[in-house]
Amino acid sequence: MSAQGTVLRRAIDADAAAILRWRNHPEVRRVMFTDHEISAAEHARWWTSLKVRDDYHLLVIEHGGTPCGVVTFSRCADDDTAWLWGFYLDPDGFSDGLERLRAWNGMELASLAWAQTQLGASEVRCEVFTFNTAVLQMHLRHRFRETGRYQRRRGEAVFEVVQLARKP
Repeated sequence: MSAQGTVLRRAIDADAAAILRWRNHPEVRRVMFTDHEISAAEHARWWTSLKVRDDYHLLVIEHGGTPCGVVTFSRCADDDTAWLWGFYLDPDGFSDGLERLRAWNGMELASLAWAQTQLGASEVRCEVFTFNTAVLQMHLRHRFRETGRYQRRRGEAVFEVVQLARKP
């Protein structure tokens, strides 16, 4: 799937090291539901587990021909809803803030198109910490609607999470 110079493709083994590096970046960890630094062994176990899962889709974002981020989908078994779980760019991958914004926007549009065409999803759902205002505002600009809120513990702290949904 492509949108505004942004392409989504399935991750391959050659992407594993870059995905771990991006995910372990402090800026990414700060907004994830689990914020610990992922070890190489933990990452390898996770990577191996993906090969036997039909309900999880790990995609790499390429913007301007350069791999620069990740989108993950999981699929609810009881309906045609896709859950957009992981969604992040390489924080060090853009020297130009405007180009990074274009990549974010392209990633959002390409993800929605992929959910519809590849997963046959009639709805995409996601959850975002309320303090992650940039991503929350991006989803709202792309016509996601708030469907609920709840409190989530991460370590010793409790944070509010916004639940969102959108028809692709």
